[in-house]
Amino acid sequence: MAGEILIAILATLCFPVAIVLVLLALSSIKIVNQYERGVKFTLGQFSGLMEPGLQIVIPIFQSWRRVDIRVNAIDVPKQDIMTRDNVSVMVNAVLYFRVADPQKAVLEIQDYYYATSQLAQTSMRNVVGETSLDALLGQRESTSARIKEIVDKATGPWGINVESVELKDIELPPDLIRVIGKAAEAEREKRAVIIKAEGEFEASQNLVKAAKMLTSTAGALHIRTLQTINNLANEKSNTVVYAMPTELMKNLLKFLDR
Repeated sequence: MAGEILIAILATLCFPVAIVLVLLALSSIKIVNQYERGVKFTLGQFSGLMEPGLQIVIPIFQSWRRVDIRVNAIDVPKQDIMTRDNVSVMVNAVLYFRVADPQKAVLEIQDYYYATSQLAQTSMRNVVGETSLDALLGQRESTSARIKEIVDKATGPWGINVESVELKDIELPPDLIRVIGKAAEAEREKRAVIIKAEGEFEASQNLVKAAKMLTSTAGALHIRTLQTINNLANEKSNTVVYAMPTELMKNLLKFLDR
């Protein structure tokens, strides 16, 4: 009888322990996705990286941090920046980066995403401040490449690899936009005048060549006169044009001079 009571007591005590052990075993199972890496700590010290798949983390003694190694995009907020030639512009950008070394991203910096975002803002302000307005508008690629170079160099010790930086919008002051619009309009008018003058010059050259050809070729002027008369006859008009050969006029003038 006493044995049965002892067994019952032991069973009562072991059941909660078994449940605790099962819960601990289940909580120690971790799943790392293909696009992630895990940084494991044992008693507070770094003990290795966790690859994708099923991993074991012993509760109480071990902990881990999940790190996404996909390309991340940071929207650099719009900032009012003064260019090198003292023009105030509003600029914003987007930065693409990935975690190349999860261990450094966890151990070397507290929050790599926030730190990279802040660094991108300050770098953009510095680079745009050293660039003239014309270079900023006409050479966005070089400005973006300069920002990428600075941010990538600074975030390298954190295990961050900057893929690219793109300037999204560059907003100019309204007064400057009107000035640029007037300058563009004046340039278009100037170009139109030049094109018109070039066309008139080419037309005058062709007329000179045609006149020389008509006067140097016998009978060409008469043929051209007949063509003109024929064209006038085909038009519906009340005007009558009489064409008189130049030879006849010359003979008439000689007769009158006698």
